Amino acid sequence: MNTTLARRCRGPLKAASLIVLLATAAFGQRIDMSLDGRWQVAEGVSPNEIPATFSREIPVPGLIDMASPSFASVGAKSDKRAYYWYRRTFEVARTPSPVTLLKINKAFYGTKVFVNGQAVEFNPYCFTPTLVDIRPYLRTDGAPNELVVRVGADQGTLPESVPNGTDAEKITYLSGIYDDVSLILSDYPFIENVQIVPQIADNKIHVVAEVRGSVRKENFRLHFVVSESKGGKQVIEGLAPPVRLEEGENTIAFDVAIAGCRLWSPEDPFLYTLDLATGADSSSHRFGMRDFHFDKERKMAVLNGKPYALLGTNVCIYRFFDDSERGNLPWDENWVRNLHLKFKSMNWNSIRYCIGFPPEKWYDIADETGFLIEDEYPIWGGEEEIKFTVDSIAQEYTRWMRERWNHPCVVIWDGQNETVTAKTGAAIARVRDLDLSRRPWDNGWSAPQRADDPIESHPYRFYIFNGKEAKNKPSDRGYEHDIFGNVEDRADNSPNTRVPGEKWAYPNPVIINEYDWLWLNRDGSPTYLTENVYRNLFGEGISVDQLRKIHAETVGMLTEYWRCRRQAAGVMHFCGLGYSRPAAPKGQTSDDFIDIKNLTFEPHFFKEVREKFEPVCLMLNAWENKYPVGGALKTSVYAINDSNEPYEGTLKLAIVKDGVETTVQSKPIRIEGSGQSIVEVEIPLPSSAGDCRLTAQVNYKGIPIESVRKFAVR
Repeated sequence: MNTTLARRCRGPLKAASLIVLLATAAFGQRIDMSLDGRWQVAEGVSPNEIPATFSREIPVPGLIDMASPSFASVGAKSDKRAYYWYRRTFEVARTPSPVTLLKINKAFYGTKVFVNGQAVEFNPYCFTPTLVDIRPYLRTDGAPNELVVRVGADQGTLPESVPNGTDAEKITYLSGIYDDVSLILSDYPFIENVQIVPQIADNKIHVVAEVRGSVRKENFRLHFVVSESKGGKQVIEGLAPPVRLEEGENTIAFDVAIAGCRLWSPEDPFLYTLDLATGADSSSHRFGMRDFHFDKERKMAVLNGKPYALLGTNVCIYRFFDDSERGNLPWDENWVRNLHLKFKSMNWNSIRYCIGFPPEKWYDIADETGFLIEDEYPIWGGEEEIKFTVDSIAQEYTRWMRERWNHPCVVIWDGQNETVTAKTGAAIARVRDLDLSRRPWDNGWSAPQRADDPIESHPYRFYIFNGKEAKNKPSDRGYEHDIFGNVEDRADNSPNTRVPGEKWAYPNPVIINEYDWLWLNRDGSPTYLTENVYRNLFGEGISVDQLRKIHAETVGMLTEYWRCRRQAAGVMHFCGLGYSRPAAPKGQTSDDFIDIKNLTFEPHFFKEVREKFEPVCLMLNAWENKYPVGGALKTSVYAINDSNEPYEGTLKLAIVKDGVETTVQSKPIRIEGSGQSIVEVEIPLPSSAGDCRLTAQVNYKGIPIESVRKFAVR
């Protein structure tokens, strides 16, 4: 039979004061009922006294600045509050379901649950779910139940041992229940967690189900159905091998064959659904048939058995939470989907969810639209700021993995950002084998834990022009020479992962998952970190359009430079979504939209940078700002092909002076799949002085791929 084994009730329940739940879960069906919608909210100082009145409403999920009427000075210290209190009521049957779980996906800053005035649970963590059994606290006389959730008003309410998401670029830390809330109603045997491990070489999945029993059962068998997620076509149905189910925790592992399985990739994000049923409970889980790892010899990522270049961007959702134009956009599914589709239009296939996790629905959308996600736990700071213990962070890493490990989009666990500490490495070593898909781990700027784990590199070379002193000016040969002149250099990284000036201490694969340092705010003004860069390189009085064009062309050069040298398994621009803060205190970075609500990219950026992420890319290795009249320009063209099929075409080189092509050369070129070709060229220079433009160009599937250098002939 082709049936849905899990009943879903995911529509938001609008009323803040009262919700009425189905009496109890029907036999064999789980009810997963959304509590999203309008809640009541109040502020208070005491950690244990529930406010007497709730005079405001707020959407859940959301942030505290969305309350109506608004609170004064949200995100700032106030003697009026140490906590915010969320409230709503609901009714259940006089005999509640045996399993009645409250799940709060994520909330800032520390979550304490009260049911009918009784304290039930405290979860200090901000980035993984609060999951609590509320059945013992429910009223059975038919009267409404009161649910109150207390969250800290700021990071100061958290214990020092808990990571709090500190970010040097954030100014405002907004509290709130920022992810979905639901009630899970069911019966025992209850499916607590499922891990699906694709084994594409054998056309099967390995399933590990954690099932909680209430009594011993002999010859217990899980019922399973695998179907195509889109359309629901059944693939296979059956029973797991019989086991003896004990009271309490049980682990049931079995394989399911998926003959001729269709693989998941960014180019074809095909999803399956696994439905499981115990006879009293049911659960549904989407998955994709894909395998991902790094080849430590070739220093490349491998997706489904083939080399695969990670080309993408970053999303800093916690910074975007501070954005003045944010509103409800992070919780608008249409906007989030369109954001990912905009990223697709840039030829990006990967995203680093940077220094923090978006709402869980973002991962569903990434599964569906086809992105490879580097999922970064929000730890960033110096050793003196790392107060948590290895035990606490290992526990939190485990909770994080259990929530996400069936998402095909999640391909890299990223334990932290730009932090040097032994603690994250020790925690990674404890937990990584829990993930049976064996995803690699990025350990930020601390030591990689295995030879095939990637090292992250943030080669912000324009940083050298950031100061006000004369030494921060470019040399007479031009900033292009200063930045790009030595293509043999490895990508910069933190001091503990390389020997400065010599070689890298670790031979691991490298991901450049941040680069730029030429950021402009959405209004076209330089950011706090780039004001001096633009002043030192281009002087004063540059128009907004000129700044935007300079930024786009230079990021294009950076992209081709990092890609074509073939020193990194991934090249990910920073950043696709962040904040824009042009007024004081000015922001350090920004994204590249000019209209965030309508997701309009800055046009120069879209035109210049999009092309640089096509599978075929060129880099002219010519970086001088002037050449002699009548001489010859001897250089090379680096050409790469990130598809798995060979590329053959014609490489055209042209010098344009005063709008006229003065020199044209054509050469045949072949680039193997996932390969690189370096073509040596010698081009006669014009016989008279003037400004010139050298272009190298190939055609890839009807798209002109160019590398351009501007220089003077003197």
